[in-house]
Amino acid sequence: MTRRSCAIYATGIVCAHLLILGIALLVAQVFQTMIQERIKKEITLAENSRVLDGWINPPPPVYMQYFFFNVTNPDEFLAGKEKPKVTQIGPYTYREYRPRENVTFLENGTKIFATNPKSFVFLRDMSVGDPEVDRVTTVNIPFIAVMNELNSYSFFLRSFVSMWMGSMGIEVFMNRTVHEVLWGFKDPLLSKLHTMRPEVDEHFGLMYNKNGTHEGEFVFHTGEKNYMDYGKIDTWNGISQMNWWSSNQSNMINGTDGSVFHTFLSRKELLYIFAADLCRSIHLGYVADTEVKGIPAFRFAPPSDVLAPPDENPNNAGFCVPAGDCLGKGVLKVSVCRQGAPIVVSFPHFYQADDRYISAIDGMNPNEEEHETYLDINPTTGVPIRACKRAQLNVILKRVICFLLNFQTATIDDESAAQMRTLLLIVTVVSNFPVIIVGLGAILLVILIFLVCRNRQRKVKNVRLYLGQILSYLNKPYINGKLIYSACRSISKN
Repeated sequence: MTRRSCAIYATGIVCAHLLILGIALLVAQVFQTMIQERIKKEITLAENSRVLDGWINPPPPVYMQYFFFNVTNPDEFLAGKEKPKVTQIGPYTYREYRPRENVTFLENGTKIFATNPKSFVFLRDMSVGDPEVDRVTTVNIPFIAVMNELNSYSFFLRSFVSMWMGSMGIEVFMNRTVHEVLWGFKDPLLSKLHTMRPEVDEHFGLMYNKNGTHEGEFVFHTGEKNYMDYGKIDTWNGISQMNWWSSNQSNMINGTDGSVFHTFLSRKELLYIFAADLCRSIHLGYVADTEVKGIPAFRFAPPSDVLAPPDENPNNAGFCVPAGDCLGKGVLKVSVCRQGAPIVVSFPHFYQADDRYISAIDGMNPNEEEHETYLDINPTTGVPIRACKRAQLNVILKRVICFLLNFQTATIDDESAAQMRTLLLIVTVVSNFPVIIVGLGAILLVILIFLVCRNRQRKVKNVRLYLGQILSYLNKPYINGKLIYSACRSISKN
């Protein structure tokens, strides 16, 4: 056997083994299953200190951007001459720090206790002005809260209290600095009430006493028992179910806090998030594939049925309190868990809400690009790599009046993005190892075919050459038998 023939046989054997092995691994999904099980095991809060450290101190910077609706015609509106006209001012941007504290493992590492205090630092270069100087005319929340408390009393008492507040210069609208509205000021009405009821705080602010405080005590699942439960909330402030709403389904605490999700997400599933500031859980559905800093992601966003009325989404009937007292599409009354004013939440500019809310206020311009809430999540790791939470606080005053926009954004930092790209590259290579084997086998198959064809062409060429020699000998006047025998033997060998 010639050296060329040995090379052909060796190539064929290796090619066959690679193809058989690669196809078998593909069918059995050995490497895919192995890498999935490894990732599921590694990305738990109980076993991996790196993951735990990242969970306790989330690396992506979070920015809170506050916009205000400045009411430009308060007198005309109160006189019933015009609908409210507003102009949006902002943003006033704060860097939010949210490390987890008091972290304690429970039940053999299957659950973890933590609080999540938040602190805020003003960022002048990302803001439109100075919040301690800029002023805004907006709804006087303490005034509305007091009048709302008096709804059950007689008309005469409410009128008397209203005139008494008017004599002190306390009106439906107030003009305060942005800093005062956000972080608090000593309110004259609350100060009067404080003298009669000491438990009433004299100060008011949308974020008053929230800098450096947490939203409650959480117990999370670590994912040790089931990777699908990774990051899900078990209890909040010691309860596994709320009692504010009018149905058991609405009172359920579902999902995570939005910072983590289980690995290997599917486009078909709904993701649940418990939002303590909304006093409820909401769900997000798949929207589209996207990419952030070279990292593939699925975009999830709240569908329109999240804040739909019961006639469109019967599951929302429980959010009507008292039962049957429902608002329209796109708004949610949360006063049941916020003592005081009738606070209503919506998406900014009443995005996805009834047209009657949008048309009732001059200055509303809802659009998806600016006002949609969404999460971009890497499906392999379940890690959010970009998030944008957008909400609007409103007060019911004859009509729903908007007064504050709250935009919360976070994008993965460059260092974390580089680490995740490396991890995903390793996952991709390992998961596709059987494909690589099949590819190598296919390449060798092409080489084998080339070698066989070339070898046959060489044999044909040699045969023609030797036949030519024989014919040339036959045409000579004498025939050399030895030469003809030698040529025929060469033909038979090749």
